[in-house]
Amino acid sequence: MDLTLTLSLSRYGFGGAPIGNLFTAVDDDAARAAVDAAYEAGIRLFDTAPHYGLGLAERRLGAALASRPRDSYVLSTKVGRLLVPSGGGGRDSAGRDSAGRDSAGRDSAGRDSAGRDDEGFDVPAGLRRVRDYSRDGVRRSLEESLERLGLDRIDVALIHDPDEHWERAVSEAYPALAELRDQGVVRAIGAGMNQWEMLARFVRETDPDVVMLAGRHTLLDQSGTRGLLPLCRERGVRVLAAGVFNSGLLATDEPSGTYDYAPAPGSLLARARAIAAVCGRHGVTLPQAALAFPLRHPAVASVVVGARSAAEVARNAALAARPVPEALWTDLTAEGLVSC
Repeated sequence: MDLTLTLSLSRYGFGGAPIGNLFTAVDDDAARAAVDAAYEAGIRLFDTAPHYGLGLAERRLGAALASRPRDSYVLSTKVGRLLVPSGGGGRDSAGRDSAGRDSAGRDSAGRDSAGRDDEGFDVPAGLRRVRDYSRDGVRRSLEESLERLGLDRIDVALIHDPDEHWERAVSEAYPALAELRDQGVVRAIGAGMNQWEMLARFVRETDPDVVMLAGRHTLLDQSGTRGLLPLCRERGVRVLAAGVFNSGLLATDEPSGTYDYAPAPGSLLARARAIAAVCGRHGVTLPQAALAFPLRHPAVASVVVGARSAAEVARNAALAARPVPEALWTDLTAEGLVSC
């Protein structure tokens, strides 16, 4: 199916994980302001998932979009994780210290000392995630997402992180989504992952409209650029490029912080600094180049960037609006810093 016939995707999309309290909490007003700023900046693709803050991101996103014309934006969410009552956290007490924390510093509900759950979200412990890629699980997930969102429909439904669940994802989750697409319940379907290999399998063996590729089509990692994107273009599958800052290393003018949610290895930090130096010679900042790079490939329909505040949205929008000279890409390729 040609996604361009059914959906109009803005070049940049809003990623909802940060307003689900990823790493640090944000309040309702800040989350609302971030969504409002994105809409006002012309962003019309909004992506979320039950996983993000145990449903918090969906609730906040739905509330912020409720006053907008429903046909004016595209809403994407995901299936594969159901939210169920935690029953007190479900962890045993073996190895816990006098404060009730285990060897990793987590309490009986799985929260670390900063209040984050074991997926990095600062949210209460009343719910837990259960992987479910069954047909019934997919339908239940979408029904519960609609309830949290408070909206009348979901446009794009993605199978979320089925890394260890290929068989059930392809034999149950995908057919369930395809049926809902045929019925007009959702307009486009696909999968979203942090790896490209299984996404390529989905593209070869099923009929997705779109895939979301996180972190594997960036200035620092072009494995998906080579391995997945040509296949998507051949099959008419549109790519949503996410994780383009690789969780932080490319997000600042001077590279620092994390790479794929872990401390950045020295070799990657050095490479990021070398890329930043070339960018500087062309009057371009590292995050500006990181936002522009994914859209150079014709298979990429949109770059999805998370934000937790209106200020972050405004900063990213300003960077995305600045032109990047073609000579920058020529020099980065010539110096072996990007491979395509």
